[in-house]
Amino acid sequence: MTNSGKEESSNAIDLSRVLVLGSSCAGKTTFASELSTVIGAPHIELDSLHWGPNWTARPHDELAAEVANVAATDRWIVDGCYFNLQPILWPRATTAIWLNYSFPVVAWQAVKRTLRRSLMRERLYGDNRESLARALFSRESILLWVATSYPHRRQDIPKQLRRTEFNHLLPREFKHPRQASRFLKLLAQPSALRGAKSRGLPS
Repeated sequence: MTNSGKEESSNAIDLSRVLVLGSSCAGKTTFASELSTVIGAPHIELDSLHWGPNWTARPHDELAAEVANVAATDRWIVDGCYFNLQPILWPRATTAIWLNYSFPVVAWQAVKRTLRRSLMRERLYGDNRESLARALFSRESILLWVATSYPHRRQDIPKQLRRTEFNHLLPREFKHPRQASRFLKLLAQPSALRGAKSRGLPS
């Protein structure tokens, strides 16, 4: 269903408009940013559009309008599993890349990211910051969210990819970060970039 047997090949894949999917803390934003560097397409992180100051969610109509402007452009890489925005983004997408990592991998990445962001006081979207208190003792804990949402994402993503209206998508599934890394390295090779140019992408 997701070409997992040929996940490291960059052949026959249209990267004009890419969805990067996966559970929270799977590394969607990092992968999308690196892909953007390789192929030169703009990268849009849905979390950065969704969250306002003090972790306040942006009104849906306002968010949808901005996402519609993005979707209408010729080239983009969008990361995030906002299924309420699916009618806007998915019909326009050419490829979906699913970071389908095991829970231990995702949980470890969540812990590392939370510690780094909290201890380094990293400034995030909406001028927000994560904290250890929020991560460990709050109902809004990102670690709790990762644990509870992971099984649902693992079921929902392939279910959505199998819908007939999205048969035009060319899905790719990576089951470990090493596979995703190798894919990016292969894509950066001159021969892969020539192939990308033949599919309408700049080399």
